Amino acid sequence: MNRVVVTGFGIVSPIGNDAESFLTSLKEGQNGIGPITKFDATETGISVAAEVKDFPLDKYFIKKDTKRMDLFSIYGVHAALDAIEMAGLALDKVDADRFGVMVGSGIGGLPTIEEQVLRMNQKGPKRVSPMFVPMSITNMVAGNIALRVGAKGICTTTVTACASGTHSIGEAFRNIKHGYADVMLAGGSESTICEIGIAGFATLTALTTESDPNKASTPFDINRSGFVMGEGAGVLLLESLDHAQARGANILAEVVGYGANCDAYHMTAPNPDGSGAGKAMQLAMQEANITGSQVDYINAHGTSTPANDVAEATAIQYGLGESYMQTYVSSTKSMTGHLLGAAGGVEAVATLLALQHQFVPPTINVTQQDPAIELNVVKNQAIEAPLTYAMSNSLGFGGHNAVLLMKRWEA
Repeated sequence: MNRVVVTGFGIVSPIGNDAESFLTSLKEGQNGIGPITKFDATETGISVAAEVKDFPLDKYFIKKDTKRMDLFSIYGVHAALDAIEMAGLALDKVDADRFGVMVGSGIGGLPTIEEQVLRMNQKGPKRVSPMFVPMSITNMVAGNIALRVGAKGICTTTVTACASGTHSIGEAFRNIKHGYADVMLAGGSESTICEIGIAGFATLTALTTESDPNKASTPFDINRSGFVMGEGAGVLLLESLDHAQARGANILAEVVGYGANCDAYHMTAPNPDGSGAGKAMQLAMQEANITGSQVDYINAHGTSTPANDVAEATAIQYGLGESYMQTYVSSTKSMTGHLLGAAGGVEAVATLLALQHQFVPPTINVTQQDPAIELNVVKNQAIEAPLTYAMSNSLGFGGHNAVLLMKRWEA
């Protein structure tokens, strides 16, 4: 079995589009939520989202690329190229057949679908763009990354709603661990802040109607009222330890465990007894050969919805056992909003940075922790803490549970 390490990452997020700005925002508890600017959202009843700001399109793209790729693909390609740059990976020296891509998305090119359906309705079917299908289908984020970097190994897109990014990283980890690949780009990408995206989740009553950005995404708070839509991408560059060491790579962290299962309980609600997500955490710990008392930090799914946060608290208690109050817990969704299929990718980066820099990102905007949520939540300000093992949880509609476990790298 191969040990698997992280040697680079790329990030596109509402709180920073590069490693330095994202780290600073996490440490300072920056809020990336603000008024929706992408369209007039008045009729949806929703007024805030966590939009990507000042995206550096010209770093890797020209304007014409926006006519050939939906924004979720552009975000994903950008994050992947940044991960390669950080890792110092020379593409001409990699065995392309053992270089793979697993980047997930929950919905894919939703803005393109919305735009082209409206065009068909207004101008007729023959005016639909010939790029409609390759821009909108969900697998094209992974396909476009592979095309750009010449990766000829396994190339897939996992679609498990809000667990997509974490499932992708976990499956990529296993591909390297079991010897099917040497190098993998893995994570998630999403861009669904458009009228049909916001309207769909709003009518599901999943989104908060709060207009104050500082009261909108408040995981674990007694007054939480729904999640805030976010967008962006997070991509890790994973390598076998042997491959990374042979090329003298700078190792950032080690992936040591992955758990995945299903609640098989409800279409959108988590199992309130916490057993599904709790068992997924236990599976990740079993693979890493550690116990609950050794998990120092959990980057929780923590969506700020009434049902999720209580159920996840129960799941953490179930998964970790009696030691659960020793483990720091926070939800970076309080800063980034909920990036759906990209959440696991972005939160894996946040978890990695916590291990690297020995701190716990805060859950911001918590005024009163819900008494029903018995967890050691780090509220409002980051704290310095010695961290060896850190976990990232992602729980998706359909009962999909995915848990990633990483270990601090010490050479």
